[in-house]
Amino acid sequence: MSDRAEEYDLLVVGGGKAGKTLAMDWAKAGKRVAMVERGMIGGTCINVACIPTKALVTSARAVKTLRRAQQLGLVSDAPQVDVDLLRTHKSDVVDGMSAGNQKQFLDSGMDLVLGQARFVAERTVEVMLSGGGTRVIRGAETVINTGTQPLVPDIPGLADSGALTSDSLLQLERLPERLTVVGGGVVGLEFAHMFAAFGSRVTLIESHSRLLPREDEDIAKAVTDLLIADGVEVVIGSSATAVRREADGAITTVLADGTRIVGDDVLVAVGRKPVTSELDLDKAGVKTDRAGFVVVDEHLATSAPHTWAAGDVAGSPQFTHVSLDDYRILKANLAGGRRSTRDRLIPYTIFLTPELARVGLTERQARAAGHQVRVAKLPVAAIPRARTMRETEGVFKAVVDATNDRILGVSLLGPEAGEVVTVVQSAMLADQPYTALRDMIITHPSMGEALNLLFAAFQD
Repeated sequence: MSDRAEEYDLLVVGGGKAGKTLAMDWAKAGKRVAMVERGMIGGTCINVACIPTKALVTSARAVKTLRRAQQLGLVSDAPQVDVDLLRTHKSDVVDGMSAGNQKQFLDSGMDLVLGQARFVAERTVEVMLSGGGTRVIRGAETVINTGTQPLVPDIPGLADSGALTSDSLLQLERLPERLTVVGGGVVGLEFAHMFAAFGSRVTLIESHSRLLPREDEDIAKAVTDLLIADGVEVVIGSSATAVRREADGAITTVLADGTRIVGDDVLVAVGRKPVTSELDLDKAGVKTDRAGFVVVDEHLATSAPHTWAAGDVAGSPQFTHVSLDDYRILKANLAGGRRSTRDRLIPYTIFLTPELARVGLTERQARAAGHQVRVAKLPVAAIPRARTMRETEGVFKAVVDATNDRILGVSLLGPEAGEVVTVVQSAMLADQPYTALRDMIITHPSMGEALNLLFAAFQD
C-alpha cells in the first residue's frame, strides 16, 4: 500500500496549534506539505476549548457586572440569560476563527486533507476522506499533533445517563436549573463558576481533600471561598460511584459516602485522554505510554526516525501556549537544531472571575526543592485599580529566594491576573531580582501597579 503513497516534505497528522503553524511555515517556504485533520479546523482550542469557553466566560462576567450595576452608579434591570443568544455569541466567535484558520491554511499552499488517518507504515498514513475515498500519504518528516479529548471514567450508569463533557456542554441546548460537575480541575472550575453566574444551581464534586491540590493551601482556600460566595456548592473528599437517570429525567449522582446529589445535567470534567487509539501508531514504529500518550524525548522526537509529536498528545502541559512553544522547538529541530523542552517557564491562568494566574513555583514546591524562601501576600482590596472597579476579591502571593532575591513564583487571584502574570514571567526570564518589580515605575492606577505593592510586602 505504501508503494502508491503520495510523497510530501512534511506530513502533519492533526491540526492543533503546533502542527498547523509548522505546516503553514513550511508550505509558505515552498515545501510540499500535507496536513490531515478529522474535521475541527483550527484544532481543539478554537473549536471546543479555550476560545468558546472564554467567549462564555466573557458573558458570565458581564452578568456579574450587571448584577452590581447599582454599585457602579447605574440603574439596570436584572440581567436575563438567553441560551440561544449565548450559543450564537459563542458560535460567532468560533466560526469566525475557524474560517480564518481555513483561509490561512489554503493561502499557505498546504494540502489540507479532511479525514481520519491511520498509519500503515513509518511516516505513512492512509486517510479515509470525509467526502469518501482514501488517500495514502507519506512524509519525509512527520508530525503527530492529534491532541486530546474528554476522559469519561468507568462509573456505573454514567454512559447511560446522558452525562455531558466539556465538548457537548458547549452546544448549549439549554441552561440546566441544577448542574452537577464531577471533577474540580481547571475545566470543572471554569464551567462551575460560569454556570453559577448564568443562574444554574451548581454542585462541584472533587475527590481530593481540597480543590487545586497543586496550589498552595491558602490559594486553594481563596478559590474555594470565591466559588462558595458565588453560589457553588463545593463537595470535597468524595468521589462519584454511580450515576442514574431517574424516571422524571433528573440525574442522581451517588457519592462514595452515600450522599445523593440530584441535578438536571451532569458534567464530567475529570481530565482528558490522548487521541491515539485509531492511529495504529505501532505500524509507524511510534511508542506510546500506558495512557496512550506518544512517548517523546526532550526534543519532541518519537521512537521512529523522522517522526515527531507535539502538543497535548505528546504529554506536553495541556495549554495552547505550550503547543505553540512545541512548534518553535519542532521548527528549530527540523532545521538541524537541538532545542529542548527542558526548564520551560510555563504560566497558566484559570479563567474564573476573578482569574487565578500562576508562573513558577508555589511556596510548598519551593520549600520542597530546598530553597530558603520569603513570602509576600497582598489582598486585592489593597490595589487602587481594583477598588475603582469594585472588584476586590482575591489575593496576590509571591515567593522569592531569600539568598539571592530572585523570584521563584507568583500566584495571582484577582482581576486581569492573566495579564499581570506576564510581567512577572518577563522578570523571571531576565533573571531580575524582585526589587526590579518593587521599584519599577508602573502606571497608576492599574492592576500591574499591584506588583509594586506585592513585592514591597515581604515578610522577614
